[in-house]
Amino acid sequence: MFWILIVLVLMAFLVVMFLYNRLITLRARVENAWSQIDVQLKRRYNLIPNLVDTVKGYMEHERQTLESVTQARAALANAEGVKETAEANNMLTSALKSLFAVSENYPDLKANQNFLNLQEQLTTTENKIAYARQFYNDSVMTYNIACQKIPTNFVAALFNFKEKEYFEVVGESERSVPKVDFSGGNSQTAKDNA
Repeated sequence: MFWILIVLVLMAFLVVMFLYNRLITLRARVENAWSQIDVQLKRRYNLIPNLVDTVKGYMEHERQTLESVTQARAALANAEGVKETAEANNMLTSALKSLFAVSENYPDLKANQNFLNLQEQLTTTENKIAYARQFYNDSVMTYNIACQKIPTNFVAALFNFKEKEYFEVVGESERSVPKVDFSGGNSQTAKDNA
């Protein structure tokens, strides 16, 4: 009887150790995925001053657009945590979209090689951010599921493993269907037409 008890305790210890190590591995994967997002966000952050300097000379009348890019960049630099970083990232992405949309009105700017190079680098970086975000969210999902499933949830609770936040990209305003007006005065949403 004594040996059976020892074997059961040993088996329970091994199971807890296995589950604990699995949670550690999953948490490390989430942290690594977050660092990959951070690297790409910093790369984009460092490209923006060059872009703004290149655009300034051409877009003197678009001061508000340039200021919104600068403010969004500052918000990203000051963001803490996944949620704040995601919100600041959304703001910066929106500001950059506006900047590139306005740049269409300046043919000399569109022909500027430095601007084209920066635009290409930002596009590449945006793609890398999207990939890193997907990898991060997949890692968070795997980790969070492990924290919720039996019997791992008991080990997670015992050793204080907390669920991680997803890196949300799209804000509520970007989820709504944009208004489209082909008639010149009668606005309807695509949702209304459905």
